[in-house]
Amino acid sequence: MGIIRVLDSHVADRIAAGEVVERPASVVKELVENAVDAGATQVDVTAEDGGLSGLRVTDNGCGMDRDDLRLAFARHATSKIRTGKDLFHIRTLGFRGEALASIAAVSRVTCVSSDRDDGLGWRIVLEGGHEQSFAETAAPRGTDFTVRDLFFNTPARLKYMKTVQTEMSHISDYMYRLALSRPDIAFSLKHNGNVLLQTTGSGDLLQVIAAVYGRESARQMVRVEAEDPDYRLSGWIGKPELSRAGRQGMTVVVNGRYIRNFGLSKAIQEAYHTLLPIHRYPMVVLHLAMDPSLVDVNVHPAKLEVRFSKEQELYRFVETNIRNALRELTLIPEQRSKQQPVVRERVVQERMPLYDAGRPPTPDPAEQESDRPAGRRGDQAAWRPEHDGGNRADTVAGLRSGKMPDAATPVARVRESATPERGRLSEGGSARPVPRPAPAAGLRGSGTPVPQPRLPADRAVRLYEPPEGHAPTGAAPVFPELHPIGQAHGTYIVAQNEEGLYLIDQHAAHERINYERFLELFGNPAEASQELLVPLTLDFTSSEAKLIERRLGVFAQAGVMLEPFGGSSFIVRSCPHWFPKGEEREIIMEMAEWMLSEQESIDIAKLREKSAILCACRRSTKANESLSIAEMESLISRLAQCASPFTCPHGRPIIVRFTKYELEKMFKRVM
Repeated sequence: MGIIRVLDSHVADRIAAGEVVERPASVVKELVENAVDAGATQVDVTAEDGGLSGLRVTDNGCGMDRDDLRLAFARHATSKIRTGKDLFHIRTLGFRGEALASIAAVSRVTCVSSDRDDGLGWRIVLEGGHEQSFAETAAPRGTDFTVRDLFFNTPARLKYMKTVQTEMSHISDYMYRLALSRPDIAFSLKHNGNVLLQTTGSGDLLQVIAAVYGRESARQMVRVEAEDPDYRLSGWIGKPELSRAGRQGMTVVVNGRYIRNFGLSKAIQEAYHTLLPIHRYPMVVLHLAMDPSLVDVNVHPAKLEVRFSKEQELYRFVETNIRNALRELTLIPEQRSKQQPVVRERVVQERMPLYDAGRPPTPDPAEQESDRPAGRRGDQAAWRPEHDGGNRADTVAGLRSGKMPDAATPVARVRESATPERGRLSEGGSARPVPRPAPAAGLRGSGTPVPQPRLPADRAVRLYEPPEGHAPTGAAPVFPELHPIGQAHGTYIVAQNEEGLYLIDQHAAHERINYERFLELFGNPAEASQELLVPLTLDFTSSEAKLIERRLGVFAQAGVMLEPFGGSSFIVRSCPHWFPKGEEREIIMEMAEWMLSEQESIDIAKLREKSAILCACRRSTKANESLSIAEMESLISRLAQCASPFTCPHGRPIIVRFTKYELEKMFKRVM
């Protein structure tokens, strides 16, 4: 007798449910996507106990008739594809036909649906995949799903659920993403009677961003639009100060579907290169439209991951257009007080209305939990009953009792300090050290501060205009006209203009200037390479030496000539003459360490960039170094000529602004 047999259909359904229904959020995802595909303009989701006790999804879509409602719960039953060719032109969110059968197999489901306008419809009740009743009932056009006691017949799955708060955060995250994907649909989300999300369906994506992330975050977003023969890009990107500690702030929508794709995430991060500190990620909401034949969505059971036919072209398209949009901005963070006056808030609201004038305002989640990132709560350790067959009420009660961790404490940034070194500003530019003025003027003085007169116009730093023939690609960043008036703590240049007061980190500013200069020099390293009078000797381990020997050509492309010197040693015959004097060995060793850490092929562009950052940091003026007004003017003037003058190569801000309004408010000149 053979040992292979066909499984019972209900057992097969429960196995399939393990792939489709991972947690309550999976149920919400499948039901809401069906509502969207049904043409709904309003979708309401209600959850109890994180969705473990109950979920309800109501929509005003096309609904189902008597026969379709009963057939919808059969495996692989779908209205969205008919032939294999349809898989290459999918325009709907769902298409597999497994969702309803899988949900019904592990829960108690009641579904009421109608495709008519006479107030009549049909009601079906299923438990564990078995039909319990089917009858005519009163119902408006649309579909109303109620799912109760999820995983009631699979206790092993139930015990691995997280806390109620964690499960609800997964539901919230998905609903936020879908609302950002379809601003033309009015979504609502309630949990145990509390409204967590409410959108108007007006089609305004910025309104949805304000509802999800808060109004202040929405005001820091910038519009981006681009198009080529294959792709169309639209959406909003956050300024660098709107960064997050994780990638949860990045939402990418392809043909109306929220997706996860590592390559696209990487392209977005590269567009913010040197604009964000390490381990900080941007906040963006991007919509990509393309021919369905260029994307394959049939590669993941949950339909979250996709593959692109021309992925490298797409990545370049996204990265280039985001970078160009950022280059047009003046990326100077403003220092605002925590409490904004009513009159100020009203002016801002009139400039950016958050709701339709003809509709009543809906509860704003930002007022209860401002600046809330999607998926903001961390997973908790699972609460597990002592045995698989534990009482379900006890299990849900245990999940409900889970406590969330306290908010992460911000990590303070430590500014770099060093012994003052004279003459740094003269390296790589036209500025020269000048005699120090008497220490009685400005913020640097040791005597009594005296009022500073307004600098004459000929001493002001003007907007940078590139020389003829050297215009940068895209629009140049708008750098403000600044008048330096002093220095604070030997570290920050204090400047002013009509708009307010500015603080400039002198080390970060000089580092940006030197970085762009060195990056250009590394583009032609052979022309600047010079032979050393006394060659340097570098020692490595035997395994490191073998790898270094295979990459001698990469060193040569950066202008560093290495030769084997027996055993695990190498000598440096020549290096670029603009390497910081006395620090050649340290720089070359750091270049070698970076190459040793890269196990795959070396990108020469990245090596040159890393080397430029090393040289820039070592050649820049440090904190606690006094500067004269002339040196400050020279530094600001050269900073204004940079391609990206608002952040250092490490992504830290160079300049911050206190607006005139904020200054007046501090001194109670305005109320």
